[in-house]
Amino acid sequence: MTRVAQEEALEEERRTANAIYGIIVSSSVMASAHAETLGRLAVAVLVTLAIYWSAERYAHLMANQVVLGPHLRWRDVRAGLRGGWELVTASFVPLLVLLGVGVLGASYTTAVFVALFASTGLLALAGWRVGREVGLGPWQSLISAAGAGGFGFGMIALKSLLH
Repeated sequence: MTRVAQEEALEEERRTANAIYGIIVSSSVMASAHAETLGRLAVAVLVTLAIYWSAERYAHLMANQVVLGPHLRWRDVRAGLRGGWELVTASFVPLLVLLGVGVLGASYTTAVFVALFASTGLLALAGWRVGREVGLGPWQSLISAAGAGGFGFGMIALKSLLH
């Protein structure tokens, strides 16, 4: 594998990891937040993810200084801030489900559970996709999907316990 191909593969790994992490974090906020409305819950999810993204970017910039030296340039900061957005954007589908189900007249609790099931489905699909892309067979890919989806089911269980 060429150096460019390795860097592209590493960047794809980062994007996938950030997306999976973003779905898990957004699900945990949906499961545990005590917002008064679905709109406020959606804002809580987005603000939480923005804070996580900021902290993750900050950590990378600081680590970059440790590795490359103390002279952080503005272009390094700009480059560092361009990455990791999947952590936030991966929550958009579950949030659209949350708000859409609410607009259709579902109760707050029902909308949250439907959004959590949507998140669980996305996590399972990500696990399946990763399994297939690395060359796993169907059964192993199914196990990969179940493992990823298990995080979503954990959030559904959390919401059930808190409700």
